[in-house]
Amino acid sequence: MTGADTLFRPGPRKTAVSIRRNSLYNLIGAVTPLVLALATIPLYLAVVGTERYGALAIAWLILGYFGLFDLGLGRAVAQRIAALHESTQEHRAQVFWTAAVVNIGIGLVGTVLLYFGARYFFLNLFEADEALIAEMLAAVPILAAAVPVATLTGVATGALQGREKFLDVNIATVIGTSLFQLFPLAVAYAVGPTLKWLILAAVIARVLGFLVMFSRVRLHLLKQHKAQFDSAEWLALLKFGGWVSVTTMVGPLIIIADRLMIGAILGAAAVAIYAVAFDIARRISLLPNALGQAIFPRIAKGDHEQRNALMRQSLGALDLFMTAPVIGALFIAGPFLELWVGPEVGGPAANVCRILLIAYWANAFAIIPFVRLQAQGRPDIVTKIILVQAPFHLTALYLALNGYGLLGAAVIVAARSIIEVFVMLYFANGGVLVPRSFLVNIGWLIAAYSVASNIEVVSVLGAGALGVAVLGSFATSWLLIPEESRATFRNIARQTLDRLPLSRSKG
Repeated sequence: MTGADTLFRPGPRKTAVSIRRNSLYNLIGAVTPLVLALATIPLYLAVVGTERYGALAIAWLILGYFGLFDLGLGRAVAQRIAALHESTQEHRAQVFWTAAVVNIGIGLVGTVLLYFGARYFFLNLFEADEALIAEMLAAVPILAAAVPVATLTGVATGALQGREKFLDVNIATVIGTSLFQLFPLAVAYAVGPTLKWLILAAVIARVLGFLVMFSRVRLHLLKQHKAQFDSAEWLALLKFGGWVSVTTMVGPLIIIADRLMIGAILGAAAVAIYAVAFDIARRISLLPNALGQAIFPRIAKGDHEQRNALMRQSLGALDLFMTAPVIGALFIAGPFLELWVGPEVGGPAANVCRILLIAYWANAFAIIPFVRLQAQGRPDIVTKIILVQAPFHLTALYLALNGYGLLGAAVIVAARSIIEVFVMLYFANGGVLVPRSFLVNIGWLIAAYSVASNIEVVSVLGAGALGVAVLGSFATSWLLIPEESRATFRNIARQTLDRLPLSRSKG
């Protein structure tokens, strides 16, 4: 049995669930907020208006970004606890408490930075009317106060991931994100669309989500062990997390820079259009993120052969499961967006969404080597890659926005994502090793974009082009990916068919 077989196919394991099951838990946990977003974004637009929703999106963006202000301790805790799988329960509990204590101090620093940074942004850079800016300024202290809660949630999540308790992680995440999405909307209906109260509702939802997550940490990790601070673990965690922290600060800044620049250059209405397109496109990262979280603890405690096999099979599985659906999404993006949010927002967002879909398809293939580098104790490589690309990306984004508007920004995001795949795989493999299917399918995606943006998918010609592109890309993936990835697909398909009511009745 190969290393990939051992890691991917469930056997008689008593202490760990399979990667496929963990990936499924992660996927379900990520899809649930997506369903809520699809249902609630039109309601938000109707209740609070386009400009106010754009401002609210910026506020949530800032809160999400500063939630990563934990010096990489969430990721460090996951890696450390996974590596300590043969150590004592007390030792693992000490790792959590040590990280939590340090994290509280870090979160308080983040509170101060968010307060002054957000005030500067809304006073000097954000394009909106004075009344809307006044609302945002009133909400800034509430946003700032939420930073320690967000960072502690990351540490609690990392602790559960290190123990491979992905079911508990995702139950808590679904509860927290559901409250975060629904509570502000309920307040908007009950009290009105004032941003201060909407953001307060979102912060309360974050607190409740953390309490749920911490209850699972107490059950699976802390038990009866007292809170203890370990100076040796503190240094080890900070050594790992120091590099990760730069990644978690600079990496998301690169991702959110497009919307911040759009707000400064094109205004709040343009942010709303771009945010709608972005919110759809980024959801295709659900599968690679789910898989990446599931394999992280296995890579942390695996040997070199197992890591190679696991990464090779993961890349093949992503190609097979993602490419054809993304090509289908390129064709239906326009009609879906107009139906979902109306032609006023959906029409301008359609081509932006298509380009961002290509960007996030490419980003999926960078996630696996990204995870491998961090899990095997080389977060410094990931950080250096991000630091080198940051000034080039931000400069190109600024020029593209001024010259070509929203479409220009989307193209720059896609170009960066594709280049990053080559770079990440190079360093993870110690040499150039890009899957052939990835290169060929880039051609399929570009061709599909060209056709989908110029014809109606509801026409005979559009439907025919959709069918050819989907089947052609799937055939390409099937022929070029590793055999073990095809075996995984056949196994999942067989299990799915066996669970259908018709199959049971025949049995």
